[in-house]
Amino acid sequence: MLTLFHKTTAMEKQTEQPIQSAPALTEEKILQYQEKLKLEQNLPMGIVGGAAAAIVGAAVWALVTVGTGYQIGWMAVGVGFLVGYSIRFLGKGVDNIFAIVGGALALVGCLLGNFFSLIGFAAKSEDVNVFSILSTIDYSIVPGIMIESFSPMDLLFYGIAAYEGYKFSVRQVTEEEIIQNSK
Repeated sequence: MLTLFHKTTAMEKQTEQPIQSAPALTEEKILQYQEKLKLEQNLPMGIVGGAAAAIVGAAVWALVTVGTGYQIGWMAVGVGFLVGYSIRFLGKGVDNIFAIVGGALALVGCLLGNFFSLIGFAAKSEDVNVFSILSTIDYSIVPGIMIESFSPMDLLFYGIAAYEGYKFSVRQVTEEEIIQNSK
């Protein structure tokens, strides 16, 4: 046990306070814990969770956009966070592939959000349900319509969403976690 002395004001006495030393964090303990975490990873589950989150996020994006009549760029931020968190929670990944998948699925979620919004606006203007539009649309014209509705500001929000998907998809391991699990 180590003893720590601290200086005090003239009104206080010098006191002795014991502190507990943390267990040594050796290279071997770090490597053992990393191997344990790698065995818990599940990339397929992370992909399924991230794809589902991208679709749900895109649907919410479209509902908000069609409901308000405005494209709110911050919806992309929500999609990126939702995708990244879902991949991290379900995939339990520590490898970089989880981050790459997270960034890519967040970007796909943003594109789907814009696509679903276009479908929603078309359904609203034709006074039919969304499924009628989805079943009758000529999908060969969709890229052209999406390019026509594209704004340079979309790049900023898509970039933020991809970054968040990338950043939040990988599990961050702390020293405290390694120490606690190596006892």
